[in-house]
Amino acid sequence: MSEELQQKLRAQLWAVANNLRGNMSASDFMYFTLGFIFYKYLSKKIETFSDKALENDKVTFKELWNKTDKDSMDLRVGVKNECLENIGYFVEPQYLFSSIIAMANRKENVLPNLERSLKRIEDSTLGHESEEDFGGLFSDIDLSSPKLGKTADDKNLLICNVLLALDGIDFGDDATTQIDVLGDAYEYMIGQFAAGAGKKAGEFYTPQEVSQILAEVVTTGHERLRNVYDPTCGSGSLLIRAAHTGNAAEIYGQEKNPTTYNLARMNMLLHGIKFSNFKIENGDTLEADAFGDTTFDAVVANPPFSAEWSASEEKFNNDDRFSKAGRLAPKKTADYAFILHMIYHLNEGGTMACVAPHGVLFRGNAEGVIRRFLIEKKNYIDAIIGLPANIFYGTSIPTCILVIKKCRKEDDNILFIDASKEFDKVKTQNKLRPEHIQKIVETYRNRSEIEKYSHLASLKEVEENDYNLNIPRYVDTFEEEEPIDIKAVMAEIKDLEAQRAGLDVEIEGYLKELGLVD
Repeated sequence: MSEELQQKLRAQLWAVANNLRGNMSASDFMYFTLGFIFYKYLSKKIETFSDKALENDKVTFKELWNKTDKDSMDLRVGVKNECLENIGYFVEPQYLFSSIIAMANRKENVLPNLERSLKRIEDSTLGHESEEDFGGLFSDIDLSSPKLGKTADDKNLLICNVLLALDGIDFGDDATTQIDVLGDAYEYMIGQFAAGAGKKAGEFYTPQEVSQILAEVVTTGHERLRNVYDPTCGSGSLLIRAAHTGNAAEIYGQEKNPTTYNLARMNMLLHGIKFSNFKIENGDTLEADAFGDTTFDAVVANPPFSAEWSASEEKFNNDDRFSKAGRLAPKKTADYAFILHMIYHLNEGGTMACVAPHGVLFRGNAEGVIRRFLIEKKNYIDAIIGLPANIFYGTSIPTCILVIKKCRKEDDNILFIDASKEFDKVKTQNKLRPEHIQKIVETYRNRSEIEKYSHLASLKEVEENDYNLNIPRYVDTFEEEEPIDIKAVMAEIKDLEAQRAGLDVEIEGYLKELGLVD
C-alpha cells in the first residue's frame, strides 16, 4: 500500500472516531471505535476464510446458511469446525458486520443484534484452544451506556453512523495487505488516542520510536527469537514490534488493566498473529506472576514509573525473583521490582531492555543495594541509554533504557549513551527521528565511544562512583561557551549610551517645538 493510501486510511478512521468525541472522553471512545474496527476485521476474515473453504462445493458462506437440506447442514458443521481450528472463532452470517450494516441502511435498531453478534463471537470459542484469547474481548463495549445518547434512538443513531462510516473504508481484499493496512491503522489510532489521554496514556502505549529502539536492542545478535515477553504489555504495541523485528515464534505478555488487556489481544489478532502463537494474561505481574519459571529470549517493557506495590516481606522474601538481591524494592517505587522480575524471566543467552525513570540509576537505600548487586555480584548491566525528556505521553520526566544480559560478551565495562539532547520538538512533544534512532542503535551495537554522546565505563570506574549510574558521571556533555570579549562589549555599551544620549536630545527638541517643555 502506498504511503498516500495509508495516510488516507488513517485520516478516515480518525474521522470516524471523532463522531464519538463529543459524547465521551478519549479513553472511553477509544474502545468503541477500536472495537468496531476489530469486529469488522473478524467478520471479513471469517467470510473470506469460509468462502475459500467452500470453493469446491460451489457455494458461498452466506448461501450455505440459507440452505436447510441435510448435506448443507453437515457442510455447515464442517465449516464451523475448520474456522474454530484455523482462525479460532466462528460466527454465523446473520451476525457479520455486513448484516448489521444492512439493518442500519434500513433504519432499523441495530443495538440488540450488534450486542448479540459480539457475544456470539466470544461464546463460539468456549471449550476450544482459543477461548482464553477471545473470551471477554468486547466486554468494554457497553451499548447501553448513557454516554452514547440520552434515548435508545439517540444511541442507535450514533452507533449506526459510526458503523456506516467504517463500512465506507476499504481495508483491502488481499489478506496479507489487509493485515499490514489494519495493523498500521490500529497502531496509528492507539497512538492518536494516547496523545489525548493525558496521564492514562502511559498505561497502555509506548511511542513507536521508543518501541523500535527496544526492539532493535533485544534482537541484536539474534537471527530469530524463540519467544519474547513483556510483563506490563499495555496495548501490546511494544511486544508486537519486538516480536516482528526478531521474527519471534511465540509472544507472551501480562497486563493488569482488564480493558487494556482486551485491547492487547485485539491488537495481536489484527496484526495477523495466530491465537495459538500468543499468550496474553490478565493480572498483576508482581503480585501474581502468570508465567512461573518460564524464561525468554527477549524481554521488553515500559513499566509504570515509580508505581506502588505491596513490598510484602512475608510474601516476597522467599520469592526467587527478588530474594537474592538482598532487599526488596521500596513500597512506593516498584521500579526495581519490575527489573528483577524481568531478569528472572530472561534466559541465559537473552537480552532485556526496559524503560525506567532516571531515579533507578542513582537512588540509594534499598535501590542502591539492588543496583550494586546487579553490577558487583552479577555483572548483568550491559548498557544505559538516556532518552530525551517529554517523549512519553502523560509525563515529561526524563527516562532511560536499561539493557541487561546474563551472559555478556564484553563483561568488563558498561556502555553509557546520552541521547537526551538529540530530538525534534513537535508541538508539546519531543520526537525521535529515524536518524536519532539509528545513531542510538548503531552506537549500542558497535559499543562506540563518541565524544559528548557515549562512553565505555570500566567496572572499576563504576565502582569508584559507588555504583551510581547517573549518566552525566560518565558522559560529559558540557559545552564551553564562547569566550566573551570584554573590551568589545564595553565599546558596544559606550556606543549604545552615546546613541541614547543623542536620542534624548532629539526627543527634547520635539517636545519644545510642541510647547510641552520649556
